[in-house]
Amino acid sequence: MAPTPFWLGGLAACMASSCTHPLDFAKVRMQTIESAPGTQKPSILTVLRASIHESGIRSVYTGLTAAWMRQMSYSLVRLGTYEAIKERLSRKGSPSTPSLIAAASFAGGLGGIVGNPADIILVRMTSDSMRPPEQRYRYSNAITGLFSLAKEEGLRGLGRGIGTNTTRAVLMNASQVGSYDFFKAKLLRHSGNVFNYQLKDNLLLHVIASLLAGTFATTVCSPADVMRTRIMSSSSSASLVHVLTTSVREEGPRVLFRGWTPAFMRLGPNTVLLFVFFEVFLDTLCKFEGY
Repeated sequence: MAPTPFWLGGLAACMASSCTHPLDFAKVRMQTIESAPGTQKPSILTVLRASIHESGIRSVYTGLTAAWMRQMSYSLVRLGTYEAIKERLSRKGSPSTPSLIAAASFAGGLGGIVGNPADIILVRMTSDSMRPPEQRYRYSNAITGLFSLAKEEGLRGLGRGIGTNTTRAVLMNASQVGSYDFFKAKLLRHSGNVFNYQLKDNLLLHVIASLLAGTFATTVCSPADVMRTRIMSSSSSASLVHVLTTSVREEGPRVLFRGWTPAFMRLGPNTVLLFVFFEVFLDTLCKFEGY
């Protein structure tokens, strides 16, 4: 089989993101909202309902162009690089789980660096209407937002939160992509013993493995995701340590898992769609000469 096209993961991620963007929109807003200890945080339905009531149904797709730009930078690099490394490792036999996790971590770090500017634009566009009018960015789309960010804040602005974002990207790729291959292999090998039904490499297997991977990735990445969102949505130069200690002191340790439910409601279906699209596209390409 010829190498997997580098762009395939980016395309699959764009399609998945288009379906789940309203959930990502709600997740960012929930993570950005600061509340006093003991107060009830808004639910995902409350956030979506308030946005629709205020600005209409189209408001929940605010930042969709930034989501596409993010997937065609961050996801394209992290998935394309991982598949390339995995194919190289496979030439020497079946790669071990630690080597796949290491490959996924490395690829995720590269994706986090490349996709950092698009991540900033996405966070700012989805949370902009929550800011005071005089502090809003008012990016009309991802491209104008990128130029505005580069012009007004320079390289430092483009790299805002890159440490936290790269850490999250490493955790995400290792826990999502790496665990997908792990769960897929384990289910193929042991599903008959557990479920009394032997799974095959088909749609059902892809859905189950990707759902497990999405659950695992949501939990592992939640603390870094919350901190990344708060740093990127801010225009101040507060450090990660300051944001982390302030958030935990004022809102308690549970703030690190704020938005877990909408994060899973977004990442769970997104992971399923991502790998289903990826597997379908890959299977289709395999039927053509050269793949």
